[in-house]
Amino acid sequence: IMTTVAQVLQNKDNSVYTIAPNASVRSAIKLMAEKNIGALVVTNEDQKVVGIISERDYTHKIELQGRSSLTTNVDQIMTRNVITVTTGMEINQCLKIMTDGHLRHLPVVENERLLAMVAIGDLVKAAMEDQRILIEQLQHYISG
Repeated sequence: IMTTVAQVLQNKDNSVYTIAPNASVRSAIKLMAEKNIGALVVTNEDQKVVGIISERDYTHKIELQGRSSLTTNVDQIMTRNVITVTTGMEINQCLKIMTDGHLRHLPVVENERLLAMVAIGDLVKAAMEDQRILIEQLQHYISG
């Protein structure tokens, strides 16, 4: 048994928050704070994913470089090469992508459409549940 992204999405609120590339970084930070989330997907007028902006982008590229969050636009500090996943992917694949890339969030995209966002916590929780079920099955098998 291996849980897929689709199964993880069934059990969570799939509100995915986006922001325009020309929005101010301050408005992005404000939205993240209001929604208590760590990243926003940056989408263009056609709702295509063009980037991702995270709290880490803010701390590294605004705060540490002495820029102003009022005069800097999202597209000036966002990560452009966005790694995305699909609903059919298994969570262990996603966790490997996150670990290798030092990522905490992965946008879920199907047919170039943004569906949701999965956070590392969502995937770790699902992986732990998979392991719990596997252990139960093995204990049942062993005890006959």
